Amino acid sequence: MNVKKELKSLLQAFIAALFIISFFFQNTRIPTPSMESTILVGDFVVVNKFIYGINSPKFIPYTEIDIPHFRWDIFTDPDRGDIVVFDFPGEKSEFKPNPANIQYVKRCIGLPGDTITIRNKVVFVNGKPADLPPYIQYGPAQNDPRIAPYMFPGLETWNPDSFGPFVVPKAGATIKLTPQSAIAWQHFINREFEKEVVKVDNGVVYIDGKAVTEYKFQEDYYFMMGDNRDDSSDSRFWGPVSRKMIVGQAIFVLFSWDNTIPFSDLFKLLGSIRGDRILKILD
Repeated sequence: MNVKKELKSLLQAFIAALFIISFFFQNTRIPTPSMESTILVGDFVVVNKFIYGINSPKFIPYTEIDIPHFRWDIFTDPDRGDIVVFDFPGEKSEFKPNPANIQYVKRCIGLPGDTITIRNKVVFVNGKPADLPPYIQYGPAQNDPRIAPYMFPGLETWNPDSFGPFVVPKAGATIKLTPQSAIAWQHFINREFEKEVVKVDNGVVYIDGKAVTEYKFQEDYYFMMGDNRDDSSDSRFWGPVSRKMIVGQAIFVLFSWDNTIPFSDLFKLLGSIRGDRILKILD
């Protein structure tokens, strides 16, 4: 046995696998119920990273260490109804997400320029009822007024069941800025500049040191929601997702089990395997 040759073969196989995972496909474990029953907690979902273009990793795997990153949007953009995997942009009040390497899985509800309105849990896109996902779930009505300050962007008395109308930002589109609205949009604008640029002083709004009365968006954005509508942290709470944050499309379940069972109870864990979900196509 030629140990050196075997090690070289293993290294080549590892590099090839890393390349495929980095640029074409990846496996994502689902830790939350926000997409139930389309995707279950414990599903291992295969993500097609190539469908929306080439998007290289932003971090060394399993760390928050930045590495040089590029993306090339040479194919399609996300469409309404796609199940999309994306880098979490951060909470409404965050300039940067903490930690920085979290990925979410949600359904794309709105495209750049779309007007999103929710009335009594019904989602309208550009004035028409949106198509319902096959396994959509609802909970009790959420009329608690204390929810409103947590909604995005925070200018209105909206809640998860009554939201909008909200126009999804599109590259080149503008919004009017007042001292009040600038406070609501400041973290969103800071993300586009990748630094803190918004300031309000004596009733005047400044962006990067320049007095302004409006803001022109630099990126296209997408409005994301979970199929488990009342147990989902999504764009209603932290805003739409920029095109550059989108990683790929979730296409099928590779494997599934009850991941609340510890590995120490191996036989029970193996017994929880959901055979009906293995290789299940997502729609």
